[in-house]
Amino acid sequence: MEAKFFRFLKIVGVGFRARTEAEGRQLFLKLGYSHEVEFAVPPAVRVFCFKPNIICCTGIDKQRVHQFAGAVRSCKPPEVYKGKDILYIDEVVKKKQGKKSK
Repeated sequence: MEAKFFRFLKIVGVGFRARTEAEGRQLFLKLGYSHEVEFAVPPAVRVFCFKPNIICCTGIDKQRVHQFAGAVRSCKPPEVYKGKDILYIDEVVKKKQGKKSK
């Protein structure tokens, strides 16, 4: 299988990490919830974790790769005040200003 399309996700946050099992068929995410989030990877997509905070989704079907990456990102989308959680590697989060103290 030749992988043509890639989507890199970056996990930002203390204690947040990802790991894969069963040759990229299952993805486990620790995202600060009381449980570990588990994803079954669709057959057309492969998942690799280069570091505990970098996920690479690859495959020959662009739509499926991007759809799976979007599903992973949707379980903890980036937060506008601190810029944390799951982002695409090339994504820039525009931060908002917090509350002002007097």
